[in-house]
Amino acid sequence: MASHRRPAQHGQRTLVGVTVLSAALATAAAGLSAPPASASPTDPAGREAALARVRTLYEQAERATEKFNGADARTRKLRDEATTLQDRTARAQELVNRMRGRIGALAAAQYRAGGLDPALKLMLSERPDSYLEKASALHRLGAAQATHLRELRAAQHTLETQRRQTARKLAELESSRRQVARHKKHVQHKLALAQRLLNTLPMETRAAYDRISRSDGRGEMVPDLGGAVPASGRAAAAVDAVRAAVGSPYAWGSSGPGAFDCSGLTQWAYSWAGVWLPRTSQGQRGAGRQVPLGQVQPGDLVIYRSDASHVGMYVGNGQVVHAPHPGARVRYDPVGMMPISSVTRP
Repeated sequence: MASHRRPAQHGQRTLVGVTVLSAALATAAAGLSAPPASASPTDPAGREAALARVRTLYEQAERATEKFNGADARTRKLRDEATTLQDRTARAQELVNRMRGRIGALAAAQYRAGGLDPALKLMLSERPDSYLEKASALHRLGAAQATHLRELRAAQHTLETQRRQTARKLAELESSRRQVARHKKHVQHKLALAQRLLNTLPMETRAAYDRISRSDGRGEMVPDLGGAVPASGRAAAAVDAVRAAVGSPYAWGSSGPGAFDCSGLTQWAYSWAGVWLPRTSQGQRGAGRQVPLGQVQPGDLVIYRSDASHVGMYVGNGQVVHAPHPGARVRYDPVGMMPISSVTRP
């Protein structure tokens, strides 16, 4: 499909301006010194310090959320792999049982004929491996019996291998489950601290914070996205999906359709375009081609912070759509709202 691109000068000027403004704001915020420990949430300095602490706690909760998402995705994968290995182990056991049944019938017939060859006793033992190492065991059998023994030995080896693999995978699964629980507890702890801190603020401060957080970017707040063209038809479908999600609540660990965290939103949006993305923002950073910020196009994933703990989707004219933090809704924000790590084009 041909790519139709409009001249980029205006979009680039807007993008550069937004980025410079964001950097200036970030520098100013970083220069604010923390107030004394005795500062009260009821005075202006105390309120600003409390809100800054809330934002920090939400950022830490988001980092923990992405770790939770990664551990949860690994757990789901390990669970599927363990189930597959358990099925294979069961089939291997059934094969061994059938082969031992056939050898048992052969032993019974030989016993009725006048005696049981010791080698057949070997075949019926639980672990014939040690005896199998002796070449003389095979020499005492006829060709058909030797074939049965070799087949049983191979089946027994396969069964033991499957059992070991299954045991290892189940151990990995249990370890991953513990990681999920640990990250979940960490997220909940950070969110509880943030909520308790918000509860100490005066009612009007909380109300103002809630209005900003819950702004969904609809109506008059929808930005002019200009005429920028997505990089592909798939990107266009993802942009349509992510814009349709504007106004949905943030919920950590969620990937739609009713609520989202940051990487859950972008994963969900691209699923509508038939594109699979990893579950975490760190994984999504590597899920395509890296492009310079100056060449960003609608549908590109903008990865934030040095640890890639946040992601949004660029939708044009210097704007991204993203799921910001708990208590907020999916919304539009300037692309330079926080330090950008990279831009990925899926």
